[in-house]
Amino acid sequence: MIYLALIEQALFFLGLLVFVVSLAMYAGRTKDFKSLLVFWQPTIEFSRTEFLVNRSGLTMMLLAVAIRIGLYFMN
Repeated sequence: MIYLALIEQALFFLGLLVFVVSLAMYAGRTKDFKSLLVFWQPTIEFSRTEFLVNRSGLTMMLLAVAIRIGLYFMN
């Protein structure tokens, strides 16, 4: 179980890093920093690669949350 706790934290922070990298890729390509600041408005137009990187990061973070919930109920 200790390994799952370590994997959970690693997945979350690695997923967060991948997510931020996808936003940096978008900002570098478009120079549209305003869309990053008003994220509640659907103005970001990701390229295919940026979208896949973004969703990979989000998936990693969601998997980390699922592991955390699983560990909570295992104890």
